[in-house]
Amino acid sequence: MASSLAFGAAAAFAAALMGAGWQLVSRHGVTTTLGPLDMAVLRYGVPALVLLPLWWRALPAARQAGFPLVALTVLTGGLPFGLLVLAGAQWAPAAHIAVFVSGTIPVLAALLAWAGWRERIDAWRAGGFVLVLAGAALLALRGQAAGEGSWRGDLLFLVAALCWAVHTHAYRRTGLTPWQGAAVINGGSALLLLLVLSFSGPLKLWTAPWQDVALQAVWQAVIAGLLGIVTYMAAVRHLGAARAALSAALVPPLTAVGEVLFLGAPVQPAVMLSAGLVALGVLLAGGLFASAGGLRTEPARGRGSA
Repeated sequence: MASSLAFGAAAAFAAALMGAGWQLVSRHGVTTTLGPLDMAVLRYGVPALVLLPLWWRALPAARQAGFPLVALTVLTGGLPFGLLVLAGAQWAPAAHIAVFVSGTIPVLAALLAWAGWRERIDAWRAGGFVLVLAGAALLALRGQAAGEGSWRGDLLFLVAALCWAVHTHAYRRTGLTPWQGAAVINGGSALLLLLVLSFSGPLKLWTAPWQDVALQAVWQAVIAGLLGIVTYMAAVRHLGAARAALSAALVPPLTAVGEVLFLGAPVQPAVMLSAGLVALGVLLAGGLFASAGGLRTEPARGRGSA
């Protein structure tokens, strides 16, 4: 039990680091030489090819889980989610991704658990919701006051957060192992991507500097497309959906600091305060200080482990 919790905690921390890095690199990509669709090709197409043999072997497990549930897992954790975030990153800074995606996912996941399974929301968690909303509102108002037009990206991020909150609960109920889940999600996303590409214009991948393409290939395909999704799913399996979602508390401050260090953004007190409020709110909303003695560990339903 203790080793399982330790493994889940390590996986959750690694997922947070990779999530923050992905947000920074994605913001850099869509504001320089590449577009959202170019990065989606790297994010889902390359991992789908790498995991193709595993995808074929995962089909029996996916059929056992049921097509509607698996389709919901792909649609909420695959290409639609990625395109929403990547498109929003064209209008809003990386810190906004962290606050409006990573910050609101635990809140939305908790609300879904309450609506679907009547999971109790105590005063601590309700206070966390308020802090997250306050942090998000502060960031949105700062962007409006500065005339950045970031509200378009913020709206897309909120839709993406709702998708991932649904995905967290849907994946939990498929019974797929992390690698099976990664294969199914990337494979299904690649099929959707082929459909989207048939209606899109030429990609910028063929004309962009190779250094930019290489950077995005490593982060989108290897780190986010393979390692990120597997580590997060491993955290869900070993900690439960609620505890795994707490790792999102690390992402807003990590991304806000990383945007200053790596993307040259100025230090803005409002952004740092917003990230801090959301981080604390995520911990409270996730039930870290729940009155019932803390978060319970959900029993694993999957077949095997990472």
